[in-house]
Amino acid sequence: MIKRTLLLSATAIALASCASAGQVPRASAISGSAPAGWASSPVADASLMDDWIATFDDARLMQFVDEAVTDNPSLLAAEARIRAARASARAANAGRLPNVNADLTVTQRETETSSSTNYAGGLGVSWEADLWGSLGARARAGLLEFEATDSDFEGARLSIAGQVARAWFLLIEARLQTELAERDVRAKENSLALIERRFSAGVSRSSDVRTFRSALASSEAALASRRRAEASAARNLEILLGRYPSGTIQHDADLPEFEDLTGIGAPGDLLARRPDLVAAEARLEALGLQAMIARNALLPSLTLRGNLDSGGADPADLFDMDTVVATLIGGLTAPIFNGGSLRAERDRAAAAAEAALRTYAGTVLAAWREAEDAIYADGILAARVEALQTAYEQAAAAEQLVIRQYGSGLATVFELLDAQSRRIAAEGQYISARRERATNRVDIYLAIGGDFDAPDLRNLEG
Repeated sequence: MIKRTLLLSATAIALASCASAGQVPRASAISGSAPAGWASSPVADASLMDDWIATFDDARLMQFVDEAVTDNPSLLAAEARIRAARASARAANAGRLPNVNADLTVTQRETETSSSTNYAGGLGVSWEADLWGSLGARARAGLLEFEATDSDFEGARLSIAGQVARAWFLLIEARLQTELAERDVRAKENSLALIERRFSAGVSRSSDVRTFRSALASSEAALASRRRAEASAARNLEILLGRYPSGTIQHDADLPEFEDLTGIGAPGDLLARRPDLVAAEARLEALGLQAMIARNALLPSLTLRGNLDSGGADPADLFDMDTVVATLIGGLTAPIFNGGSLRAERDRAAAAAEAALRTYAGTVLAAWREAEDAIYADGILAARVEALQTAYEQAAAAEQLVIRQYGSGLATVFELLDAQSRRIAAEGQYISARRERATNRVDIYLAIGGDFDAPDLRNLEG
C-alpha cells in the first residue's frame, strides 16, 4: 500500500509539472499505480462482462431498466445538456475560421432644390492567425467539455439503472417482509385460539390469553407498518420509471440467487470505464488548455482584415468593378498595460488546473475504494446469508416443537411466544440479508462502471 501511494503521489507530481509546462496530463499516467487485480477478490479474473443487468436473470428488471433509461426525467435533462454542450463545442471551433460580414446601405438626401440617392455595399473578412495555438486549444477545450458532458450522461444512465435495480430489490424485500408479517399475524391468531380453548378448559390462565392478545395486536401493528413501507417502495420505483406514483406496480418476483462473482475486470480498467472518471479526465485536460490560453494571452496576436466596398447613385454601381475599393490590413497587437489582469488570469487558470489534477487523483483513489469495499462485501454477505438461513430454519423447527409441547402442557406461553418471535426475527433478517447482497452486487457493477444492454437516448430519433 505504501508503494502504491508513493507511486500515485509521484505520478501526480509529474502530471503537475506537465500541466505547468503546458502539456496535457492523461489518465494513462495514473494507471501505472493500479495493481493487476482486486485485493478483495479471491478470483484472478480480468475479463469484463458486457451486461450486468442480465446477471440477475430477471426479465422484469430488464424491462424496468429499459423503461427508466428512456423515460426518467433526470436522464432526459442530461441528454438535453449533451445537445447544449455539442452546440457550445461548435461555437468554440468557430474562432479558428474567418468571419465574413456583408453590409448594404441606402442613403436618401433631400434639399429644397434637389434630391439624391446613394447605394453602398461592402464585404468584410477578418481572421486571427493562431500564432500560439490558443484558438486550437479553445476549440479542443470545447470538444473536451462536450465529451465530459457525454460521459456525465453515461454516468447518469448507469446511475438510473442502478437505482432501478436497488428500488426493485427493495420492493421485493418489502413484499416478502409484508408476507412474513401476515404469516406472523396468522400464527398469533392460531396460537391465541389454542390458548383460549385451553383457558375454557381450565388448563391455561387468563394472563396467558391477555399476553397473546397483546402479542397479536403488536403483530397487527407491525403488519400495518410493513404494508406502508411496501407501498412507499412501489411508489419510489414508479418515480424512477417516470410513472405516476400510484403504488400499484406488480412485484411478485423473488430475490435473485447468485453464482461466484466474475467479469469485474481489473482496477486499471476503471479509468476508462467509469463515466465519472472519464468526465473528470476530459475536464482536467480542458483546464490545462485553458491555462495555456491564459498564458498565451500575454503574447502578441496577429489579425488580418480585408474589405471590398462599392457603390454609387445607381444600384447597378454595386456590381460595377470600376467602383470597387479593396482594402487589406494586417494588425499585430500586444498587451502593454492592463493592470495585471492578464497575469492574474494566467495564475488563476494554472492554479485551477493544478487543483483539478489533485482532485482527479483523489477521485481515482475513491473509485478504487468503492470497488474494493463492494467486492469485499460480496463474500461477507454470502456468508451472512448462509448463516441467517441456518438460523431461520432452526428457529422455524424450534417453533414447531414448542407449539407441540405447549399443546401437551410441556411448554409455557412465554416459551411459545419467544419461539415465534425468534422465528419471525430470523426470517426477517434472512430476507434483508438476501436483499442486501443483491443491492451490493448492484454497487459492484456501478463501482466498476459496468456495461449493460438497454436503449440509449443518444441513439434514439426525436
